[in-house]
Amino acid sequence: MSTENPIHTRIWREEPESDNPFAMRTAYCRGYDVYGEMLGQSRWVEMLTLLFRDAAPTKAEADLLEALAVVLANPGPRDAAIHAAMCGGVGGSTSASCLMAALAVGAGQYGGGREVLLAMEAWNACGTDLDLWRQRLAAAPPEEVSIWPAPEHPPGFDPHGMSTPTPVRQALACFAHLSPGTRLPWLEKHRADLESATSLPLSLSGVAAAALADLGFTPEQGEMLHLLLRLPGAAAHALEQRRHGYKKFPFFAVELEDDPAREGT
Repeated sequence: MSTENPIHTRIWREEPESDNPFAMRTAYCRGYDVYGEMLGQSRWVEMLTLLFRDAAPTKAEADLLEALAVVLANPGPRDAAIHAAMCGGVGGSTSASCLMAALAVGAGQYGGGREVLLAMEAWNACGTDLDLWRQRLAAAPPEEVSIWPAPEHPPGFDPHGMSTPTPVRQALACFAHLSPGTRLPWLEKHRADLESATSLPLSLSGVAAAALADLGFTPEQGEMLHLLLRLPGAAAHALEQRRHGYKKFPFFAVELEDDPAREGT
């Protein structure tokens, strides 16, 4: 029997038990002994970073990623991805189905993972050059062959917003203070300039993209992390709606000013 390891990955290495080649004795993530060294000593965000990058995060990077995880953990019932998970829960769908619904709806170009990827690409192209940002925001989206349609708004900005929401400003201020990079402090300083250039308010996905870029993740990694970090809220709300049942499902109220049912009454 060959002893050569058939698994080719830089992320993970395992050593088998002496009496059972199918049971793991030790596991290494990027060279760190997960159960012998990291367990009980490392933070979850440190493990998360190691899975995506070759090097462990600094304390400043871990603090920023943990703050980002708190902000993204639950977008709330107003968010379409959370609402999709809630619909699955109230309809009796399996837990996996509820999470898949949240992933599917939260993957797109309006507040979803794809928007974060596009915004991170913009950060890679423009950096902290305000003139480059103004040119990019004013230009039409480039035509490319893709399964994705052309973006209908500048990534990282809210096409339906009236002003920058308070949580977006709070998150940006916190992240800019924690960030070991240059993008978040620059974004806090020039937020009004960018919003003026695009005539749209900054969105939370735009702040998240800047944070993930400052943490050194690629746009593809940022997209994955954005999808992953928003799942706790989807899970919690799906379970809550499953317990409550459809009679207590929080539908949005709509008031019709010209309701035909009220005519003649």
